[in-house]
Amino acid sequence: MREKRAAVRTALMTLVSCPADRLADAAEAALTADVVAHCAFPIGTLEGRDAVIEGFLKPLRAALLPTRRRDEIFIGGDNRRSIGGYWTASVTHYIGCHRASFCGAEPSGKLAFLRSGEFHEVADDGRIRRAHILFDLPDLMRQAGRSPFPLELGTEMLFPSPETHDGVCPPPAADDALTIVERMFAGLHAYDPKTFASEGQVGANGTWADDFMWYGPGGIGSNMGWDGFVRDHRSSFLVAFPDRKGGNHYCRISDGNYAAVSGWPSMTMTHAGPYLGLPATQNALTLNVMDFYRVADGKIAENWVFLDYGDLYRQMGGDLFGTQASAPAMALVGE
Repeated sequence: MREKRAAVRTALMTLVSCPADRLADAAEAALTADVVAHCAFPIGTLEGRDAVIEGFLKPLRAALLPTRRRDEIFIGGDNRRSIGGYWTASVTHYIGCHRASFCGAEPSGKLAFLRSGEFHEVADDGRIRRAHILFDLPDLMRQAGRSPFPLELGTEMLFPSPETHDGVCPPPAADDALTIVERMFAGLHAYDPKTFASEGQVGANGTWADDFMWYGPGGIGSNMGWDGFVRDHRSSFLVAFPDRKGGNHYCRISDGNYAAVSGWPSMTMTHAGPYLGLPATQNALTLNVMDFYRVADGKIAENWVFLDYGDLYRQMGGDLFGTQASAPAMALVGE
């Protein structure tokens, strides 16, 4: 099983960096003919190998030149949810000079890091038959000076690799990281509407380390510790979506000191308060989510979070690309 995750990683790296005339062969080696890929806004669902090539791989490779994949976390394991199967999960950056529009995000002509959370179900022959790809389009726009959100909550930054630098195909660990994460889930849903505290999260018997790092997507940013998490994300999110229900996961896996979970969608909620500069609409919303965790000494030490905020913004009536026209023009390299 541990060799399988490494083989999948190699295949994914080849898909983005191989010569254009080898792309079809690389895709045949990496993807089943009937693969289904669920991608972040605005791509949506792609059915079949050719659709994945034309709808995701070719636009990505054309936008970031030369395209490279840099994994910060890459794990694999048996899915604990009812659909089962062997899955890999990864936190990665697609890197290159941003030379062409990608999904409506206009280019800067400069080096860009498009972060992406990914879950892949692996068939018996080692090829990917189902994929969920949640790339952070708002953050790519921010790097080009065209952030779609008028507010900045936490610290916008490049997603770092784990503090221990062992997130890519990690070694075995004594603790079951996913069990600790699932214990955190059990208490997270109920909260105090004044303090936004939830039972069992922090303190001596809590599941979060006192100095945990929380790395959020474009529009939220990153923070440190429970107070930073509440200040920069949790309070504004719960004011906007007080009835949110999460945890509807299709996949939960654990590998070494790492765990990863995802739902598509994971959350349902009502837009009851202002959020990211948009007034409340009372719309019923859904949110696609991916979370990646590193556990140390029985507590969550780091959490990388991907949220499909392009799709959420659309559901709230926002125009993700409306700010681009007023952004400063940026000449492309070579022009």
